[in-house]
Amino acid sequence: MQLPVLDSAGREVSQIDLPSDIFEAKINVGLMHQAFVRQMANARQGSHNTRSRSEIRATGAKWYRQKGTGRARHGAQSAPIFVGGGLAHGPKPRDYSKRMPKKMRQGAIRSTLSALVRDDQLILVDKLDMDAPKTKEMRSFIKALVGDQSALIVVTRDQKTVRKSASNLAKVHSLVANYLNVRDLLKYDKVIMSLDALDVIKGIWGKGA
Repeated sequence: MQLPVLDSAGREVSQIDLPSDIFEAKINVGLMHQAFVRQMANARQGSHNTRSRSEIRATGAKWYRQKGTGRARHGAQSAPIFVGGGLAHGPKPRDYSKRMPKKMRQGAIRSTLSALVRDDQLILVDKLDMDAPKTKEMRSFIKALVGDQSALIVVTRDQKTVRKSASNLAKVHSLVANYLNVRDLLKYDKVIMSLDALDVIKGIWGKGA
């Protein structure tokens, strides 16, 4: 499959053949959903905690006498039905992380990239180089490519100035190609990718990698 390569002004400068094993893979929606759920679950800290009845600091003495008051029988103020008492069946610290085989994770990324190409959401640019971080230049660059739509910029580790330039833009996010994930790829209207980042993706998610 061929895709046009644009310059910083949004003009087509060339065409490039995309590897079919990455960008023409079978789109498995179920696999993409499983990878997304795993990613969101692994992001949870699981540090929530509530005190049970046994953890409440209160007197162990009987609140009032057993008989003669006309009230129900109660042994302690730490019971869950009282204000300040323990919480029955409350959340405790736990690990929410999920596991997923490596080949399934790779398949989810390939499915997502293929879906982006199918829906015309992937934009390739010949280069993403900036001498210094400049938000104004980055805003003009994004405007020329996607207009007012939200965009994910996929860059290499060396393109630090590009990432800094995009950090102050509300609907723009930058991501290093080594850390591609289903959530970020599907979150934005367009995905802008430099040719250098494309080479990184070929080396990581290609079938021969």
